[in-house]
Parts: sequence; structure tokens; C-alpha cells
Amino acid sequence: MIANVEYRLPTNVKPTHYELVVRTDLDKLVFDGFVKVCLDVDENTDTIILNSSGLQLRTASVTCITSNDSSVTEIEHTVYDKEKRVAFKFPKEFHTGSKLQLRVGFSGVLLDNLVGYYRSSWELEGKTKYYALTQFAPIDARRGFPCWDEPQLKATFAITLVSKSSTTNLSNMPVLDEKTFSIQDYSEIGEAFQDLDSQWKVTRFETTPPMSSYIVAYANGEFSHLETSAKMPLSGRTIPLRMYATPDLIHQAQFALELKSKVLPLCEKIFDVEYPLPKLDTLVVSDFGGAMENWGLITGRIRSFLLDPNSVDMWAKKIVIKIHSHEISHMWFGNITTMKWWDYLYLNEGFATLMGEVIVPDEIYPELKANTEFINRHLVPAMVLDAKLSSHPIEVSCPDPDLILQIFDVLSFSKAASVLRMLATYVGKEQFLRGVSIYLKNHLYGSTTTRDLWDGISEVTGLDITTLMDSWITKTGFPVLIVKEVEGGIHVRQERLLETGLAEDQDNETIWNVPLSILTVQDDGTPSIDNSLVLDERERIYPLDTSRSYKLNAGTNGVYRVLYTEERVKKIASELSKPNSAFSVEDCLGLIADALALSKASLMKLSDALTLIGAMRGEMEFYIWSCISAGLNDITSIWWEDAEIREKLKAFRRSLFSPLVKRLGYVYSSTDSPDVTQLRTCAIEQCALAGDISVVDELKSRFRYYMDYGDDSRIPPDLQKATFIAAVTYGGHAEYRAVNKILDKPKTSSTRVSAIYALTSTRDVALIKEGLQFMLSGANDSDVPYFFLGFNGNGDARKPMIDFFQQNYDELYERFIHTYYFRLIIEYAFSGMTKASDLNDLVQFFDNKETTKYSMALAQSLDSIRGRIAFIERSSEDLEKWLAGRK
Repeated sequence: MIANVEYRLPTNVKPTHYELVVRTDLDKLVFDGFVKVCLDVDENTDTIILNSSGLQLRTASVTCITSNDSSVTEIEHTVYDKEKRVAFKFPKEFHTGSKLQLRVGFSGVLLDNLVGYYRSSWELEGKTKYYALTQFAPIDARRGFPCWDEPQLKATFAITLVSKSSTTNLSNMPVLDEKTFSIQDYSEIGEAFQDLDSQWKVTRFETTPPMSSYIVAYANGEFSHLETSAKMPLSGRTIPLRMYATPDLIHQAQFALELKSKVLPLCEKIFDVEYPLPKLDTLVVSDFGGAMENWGLITGRIRSFLLDPNSVDMWAKKIVIKIHSHEISHMWFGNITTMKWWDYLYLNEGFATLMGEVIVPDEIYPELKANTEFINRHLVPAMVLDAKLSSHPIEVSCPDPDLILQIFDVLSFSKAASVLRMLATYVGKEQFLRGVSIYLKNHLYGSTTTRDLWDGISEVTGLDITTLMDSWITKTGFPVLIVKEVEGGIHVRQERLLETGLAEDQDNETIWNVPLSILTVQDDGTPSIDNSLVLDERERIYPLDTSRSYKLNAGTNGVYRVLYTEERVKKIASELSKPNSAFSVEDCLGLIADALALSKASLMKLSDALTLIGAMRGEMEFYIWSCISAGLNDITSIWWEDAEIREKLKAFRRSLFSPLVKRLGYVYSSTDSPDVTQLRTCAIEQCALAGDISVVDELKSRFRYYMDYGDDSRIPPDLQKATFIAAVTYGGHAEYRAVNKILDKPKTSSTRVSAIYALTSTRDVALIKEGLQFMLSGANDSDVPYFFLGFNGNGDARKPMIDFFQQNYDELYERFIHTYYFRLIIEYAFSGMTKASDLNDLVQFFDNKETTKYSMALAQSLDSIRGRIAFIERSSEDLEKWLAGRK
């Protein structure tokens, strides 16, 4: 009936309100329920089509509210598994303008697949206990109940949960009432679930505002909670805030709770739009795919929200700050105002990344330098992916549901956030945020497209933002600006940059509107920044006094790279090395990242990039060393099969980082600044990876003390990962077993991840195989990507990992294809290869596979391999000479 029509639902009827009743049986691990949906009929029809997937459906009936007719029952229904839809045909036609109520019963199984309404587990006194929760984004509400599962089809939801009396029920809204089941109070529920008795309870929740199906949320289990409140600056209301978790973990939720009490009011103030819900809860889950911004009930895995007050490491603390702030910002940007379709995913995720990981943390924790970290964490990775031919635009057409999950990547999150950050710098942050506020106010509870956001910012700035930003949003890639000095100024030309060089022909047609942001050093040594200039054509000459130090892309806010002459790079580097340089840390990060990327593209020599890095020896800024570390990790990974180059690169790394370890030592103090704490950790980790004997021996001795006495007091939380990895890499079976035992019962989520990375760092072939098998049969779903990433970083494990993936492809596909984890697994498993023979083998392996659901990740991984092969061919000789010439 609908096999040849588009996958989008027909528009003959639209939902306005759902009454959803769900019963959860955690003993049998099943759920059932019924939904009553109020519908507006926009076209005459006798058939109602909606989304459903994996559910057993009961007979549907319809009542015409406007005519008071008696209900009619379907004469047939057809399930379309591929389209994840069901079509109910009725014996009469419903006319345009009428209002209906559709009632459908359903049931399903609580699987452990991380999507829909699923189960997770925890341990209590040696017994496994279960709880259930939803993960409906992007298109899995249809796995929980029959619905119109498209973001623009907003409706209100009145949710009722039926569960065992000993459990807790949660949903988007506060509890309206909760009672022990009795047939007198709940006759309709009693008719639907005829085996209920006084062991069951019924929890009714208040009705939501109009919202999309993907942010509907509910959960049932034995949860404990912590509670506080926040006074809101606009409404003056006091909003109750809660953190929910299983009883064994709830003591680690205090930091996130306090954070939430700061972030929620700040977001209301910044957006100038009242938070519309009466509460905001967060549920922490042991097995979850990241975090999710369900309206009023944020959900996410342990690593996203929990901190053990007795074992706090800086990295874990920053994760909680960023992720919780990110999800809270979605309460406005995404939940109140929602993209019309998944083509505009970046409207949600790009802005939440910028807001939650830069603007909010900079307000609350300025000492963490979130804007500086953004360059390393988001801008650089986004440009690495976007430099591949297989990249995609920020705004990407999703004509097929199989593409939706694939675009949850660094382009929709990190590149989108980077482009928005560039725009905010160009128009001014205050103007930018005022424009965002207008956008929200103009589309409260509505659905939007890119143009709607640009209109809001244009209204404030008076600029044509649509024209300015179109190429950045709708086109793939980004430019490199080639700067040459001419009489009286500079000649600037833009070309699309690929990781293998400049794009040619049809791949180089885009002209970006590039904010140049030119910094010039004045006579007194202070910077002067001109943010007014935009390169909106292929090339142009700009007047500039080139006798002064200057730099384009001041603050590294632009999503582009800059190629200077070799002489100008030396002058910029000289200026950067001055104690009170006019160039910022952000400028330095951009220069290093550009040099490494341009050397990979053969636009400058790798040896020049390494010389620039070597010149940073006296630097004490953590984020500069973090950028250098990432660059050296990448280079070492690329030449992983050349033992001589690999060892010389290790020596270079030791020469850079060993002096920092000697200067900073191993003792962490509460009086240390975040910079010092993170730099110490970075230096020790780099020295351990580079085989610095003194550092490795120190870490091994600390782990040996733990093995001998069961006392981990000599392993600071910030050194946990480095210590575990050193113990296993340079140890034997005893160290491996000790870390394996830690993984079995980790104290914190950081401990868990550190243990995984350590287990994957073993050089023992038998232990590598054991670890691969454990990853498949013993690890939680959410841990599996960490295993693949860890094995990818271990040269001895890369090829065994690929063999293992190929041998177990069917099982991995079946287990993870419905989550974004499969995309990560593909990336981590294959992108490290560097030989043409490996590339050919992989192409051949996937040739007869159905790759539709991960085609983007596969194409990007293959491009990565091609880029590595080309880099090795072009730069090995240059690298060898530079390494040989080092003193």
C-alpha cells in the first residue's frame, strides 16, 4: 500500500495530544500499554498511518470527537517493517476538519539494545537487578509506543506509568498523583491489564507542553535521588532539581546537582526566555549511548554525570560540566524550538555544543578556559573530518532514515558549533545571543529551519546573515587562505583544502564568505584586531603594513586554515615566543594545528611543522601542549609500522615532555591551577607513551604497591590512566589480571575507562585475543567503543582487531547497528591502517556487505587510510632527514 511512497508520514492527519499508558514488568522484562491520540483531520481519509517498530499491536479503534459517533474498529492493519510504519484501515471515511481519537494497544520486550524503551542493569549484593528507560532520539519513540515520530509533529503528552509498588516512576513532567492500583480508581487500566493487583501502582504525570516525540521520556526502577532547587531570574519561580541514580551510585551525583542549579538559571538569563517546565530531573544510567536532552528528564551514562567526591580527576570533572551544560541548553534550543526535520540537526547540536561547552562554562568556571579548549576539542577534529572528500555539509539532506543516525557526528556537533562561534565573533557575542533569543521567541513550541535562525540574528545586527553563512552551512569542506605579501598589503586567495592537498575542478567550486579577523601588532606591542573584513570572492588584495607582525584568524575563531610564506611563519613564531606576545594562546593553537594539517596536505614540509613544535619547549600553557600531544600522537600513529622512525619520534617526544615532568613532578595539590594539574598529567602520559624509563618505572612502582597492598593511594585520580597503561604495557599477566579485576568492579567511571585503555595496551598476543573476546562477550555495550579505540592505539593490536571485527561482523552489526556506536566502531577499527594492501583488503571485505546504515563512516575511514598512505609517501624522506639531524 505505501511501499512506493516517500518514507515521511502522510499529512492527512496530525496529532495534537497523546494519552499514553505504559505498564513495566521488570521481573518478566516486558512492557505493554495503550495510547489514545487526538488527531486533526486535514484531508479526507479512511486510513491512518503512523510509526511503529518492534511492537505487537492490538486492534485499533477510532472515535470521532466532533460528531459524537460511536467508535469504529479497524478492518485491517498492515505493518511495514522497512519503513517502520503501520497503516490502519477503517470502514468509514473521516472528513477534513473533524477531530478523532485513535486508540491502540501495544506490547513489547525490554531489550538491552540502548534504543526505544529498553533495560539496563546494576548489581546489588551479587544479584543483577533491572530498570527500564527510554532513548527515543532520533527515530525510536516508535519502538516505545505507536506515534507520529517526526520532530515537527509536536503534541502534548499525558503519561501514566503502571509499575510494581516498590519502584520509582519518572517522566518529563512532575507526578500529578500516585496510588496503589484498584479497579474502582482505574477501571480503564484494569480492563487493559487484567492481572493487576495491590502490588502494582499507577503514577500519573502532568501534561507536557507541545513537544516532539523524540524527547518524550519515562523510566521505572529502584532509584534514589538527591534534590535541590534553583531560583529563576525571569519568572522568579523556584524550580526543583533532582539527580536520580541507583542506590549504589547516588552519592556521586552531588557535583552534577550543584552544577545544574547554576546552569539552568544562567541559560534562562542568556536566552531571555522562561524555562517552561515545573522541574528538571537527571537520570544516570549504567548503559547508555552518551546523554540525552529529554525535556524535564535528562538521561545519560555514568561518565556523563557522576563524580566520586573522593576521587575526582580534572578530565572527568570537565566532562560532567560540559555534558550537563550541553543537555540543559537543549531545554531551550531543541526542546522549546525544534528543527523541522533531521536535515537541520545542527540547529540543535551545534548550538548546544557552543552554548554548553563554551559560553556557559566560561561564565561559571572561567579558570577552565573553555573557549581555548574548544579549539582542540571541537574545531581541530571537525576540520580533520571535513578535509576528506567523503565529508558532508553541516545541513545535510536526510531523504532516507538510514542517514539520520549517521549524521550524529563531529560535523553536526563540532563543525556546526565552530561555524556558530565564528559568526558570534564576527557580529559580537552579545548581538549573536540577542539574535538567538529573538529566534526562540519567534518560534516558541514551533519547528524551524536554518533561515529562521539567520533571520533572528539579522534582525539584531542589520546584516544579511543568510548570505554570509550559506556556504558554511550548505557546502562541504572549508578553505585554506593562501597569503602572499605584495607592495602595500597582502594578496589572499581561498581554495578548498583536502587532507591530501588542494581540491581541484568540481571539488573546488565553493566560494566561502571568510571573516579574516586580521591582528596587527602595534608599536607598543599591543594587538589591534580588524573584524570587519570578509573575503567573499576567490582572491583579493588588502592594504596592510607588512613591516609589522600580523596574523589572520585572530583568536582562531574562523573555520579555515592559513598558509603563509615560510618567512612569515618564522616571524609569527618569533612573536609568539615573546613573554608578552600580542598573539594569544588561541593564536598559537591555530598556528600549530594549521602547520600540522598543511604538512599533511603537502603545502608545507612536515619538518617545518616539527621545528615549530620544537620551538615551544619553554611553554607552560597546558592547551598548547595538549595540541602538540595530539599532533605527535597522530604522526606516531601514521608511521607505526616503521620501527626506526617510531623510535626517533619517541625520542623527540621525550625531549619535549621529560623536562616538564622534572619541573612539575608527580604530586597533585588542591592549590594547583587547572592548567598545572592538566599539564602535569599530559607530560607524564606523553613520557610514558614515549618510553621514558624514569617515568615508566615510577608509574610501575606505584601500581606494584597497589598490587602488593591493595592500596591505591599512590595513584592520583589524574594519573590513573597513565599508571594502568604503563603497568600493562610494560608488565605481564599479573598486571593484566590486576587491571582486569579493577574493571570488574571499578570505583568510578574514570577508573572503568582507564582500565579498558590499559587492557587494550598489552603487547602480549594471547592477552590481546583475550581482550578482544571479552569486548564482545563480557563488556557493556557502551564500553565497546572504548575497547576499539584502545586497540586502535596499540600497534600490536591493530591487525588482530581488524581480523576479529571481520570474523564477528554479523554479531557486531546486529548488536550495534541501531545505535551510533557502530559508526564509532567502524572509525576506530579501520582508520589507523596505512598500507595500500590493507586498503584493498578492506574494500574487498565490505564489497558484499549491506553498508547503507554506516556508509558515511566507512567512506570516511577509507579516506583516512588513503590520506595516511599519501602522507607517508610524500613525507617519509623529509621526516627521516629531520629526525636524523636532531641533536
